[in-house]
Amino acid sequence: MNTADLGLPVDVPSTALFTDQYELTMLQAALKAGTAERRSVFEVFTRRLPDGRRYGVVAGTGRVLDAVENFRFDPDVLGFLRERNIVDERTLAWLADYRFGGDVWGYPEGEVYFPGSPLLRVEGTFAECVLLETVILSILNHDSAIAAAASRMASAAGDRPLIEMGARRTHELAAVAAARAAYVGGFATTSDLAAGFRYGIPTVGTSAHAFTLLHDHERDAFRAQVDTLGRGTTLLVDTYDVAEAVRTAVEVAGPELGAVRIDSGDLLLVAHRVRQQLDELGAANTKIVVTSDLDEYAIASLAAAPVDAYGVGTQLVTGSGHPTCSMVYKLVARAESGDPKAPLVPVAKKSSGGKTSIGGRKWAARRLDADGVAEAEVVGTGPVPPELADRQLLVQLIKGGDVLGREPLDVPRSRHIAARANLPLSATQLSRGEPVLPTEYLTERSGS
Repeated sequence: MNTADLGLPVDVPSTALFTDQYELTMLQAALKAGTAERRSVFEVFTRRLPDGRRYGVVAGTGRVLDAVENFRFDPDVLGFLRERNIVDERTLAWLADYRFGGDVWGYPEGEVYFPGSPLLRVEGTFAECVLLETVILSILNHDSAIAAAASRMASAAGDRPLIEMGARRTHELAAVAAARAAYVGGFATTSDLAAGFRYGIPTVGTSAHAFTLLHDHERDAFRAQVDTLGRGTTLLVDTYDVAEAVRTAVEVAGPELGAVRIDSGDLLLVAHRVRQQLDELGAANTKIVVTSDLDEYAIASLAAAPVDAYGVGTQLVTGSGHPTCSMVYKLVARAESGDPKAPLVPVAKKSSGGKTSIGGRKWAARRLDADGVAEAEVVGTGPVPPELADRQLLVQLIKGGDVLGREPLDVPRSRHIAARANLPLSATQLSRGEPVLPTEYLTERSGS
């Protein structure tokens, strides 16, 4: 990856083994059968949204582009595959030269999606496309789940900023991806320095209860923090007695104290009491930050409280109860032969239990009502109706193996705000309900 384009300080290592073994065994069998070079179309979609969710959020697209670009089988990886006898020598020779040379189209990062939306379309030979299934799904399923939770929390928070602080509640590498996805979904900052280093997300942080407990007196801890970080710092006031801590904090920092943080107790009640106390002490501009196992429902319940910012950890990085989006990667069309000019034939799995899919290369568009509000997600094969031509959602992300869709993280963040605002008002309701937009299918009987 050429990170110089975005000024990113970290290169991404090989992603070749972020895969399931059956992808390599399918490759070996297809090479032997002579079908590996058949032109193919794979699509990523989900058959349903998590229970009660009104919309999904596309996140992780930028990480997918990095992963595809860095899907390389170096000598150490090939040696591992040879030692374990996972594939034969012919397949190893093919993998040694692997570079994805196909095309990828997809919903731009930050866009919203619905059941059946073709979130990503991967086109190339069967061999080069099938290898990417697991790494693509692992990224999109994780990041989109976090972004969806972040979006709901951002809707509940309104204009109040959200701080991502869940690194200690998940895998150390997942924490970086989660902070990125949360930023796309509407969070303003993160406590995770690795996320700030890799993606340029603004970072924040002051002190924990341990710092107060270290000192003989709470006043000593506050004094040390203010002397080091300035009067604009945030002091944690619930280690012992909140009222006494607020009084001490203002005495130490003066009315210029930046903020106080509350991390326990009845946050609604405590926030009102602290606000009144701060005002009476002349610290009317001192803000109140609340943390403590918040989720979108807790944030919504604090809407009328004098709270200025929220810090969210566990519920965010676990998708607020839905840590995956159940996205799948399915072959939807393939050529009749290895001839590059052979026509594509729609293919689809037929099964019971809700796992059926629709064959054919698909496009997607969002239809608007007379007021310019989205009213339906339209997914189809074949020609795009003229009235939907300027409402198409898929953009080209990779062309002939070259990445086209890399963009600064603020772009998908802004895109999501606009996409969510274009949905019906019921999209932001936290009560359980069906997807806010229906998915309509326009299929072409003659094929793709």
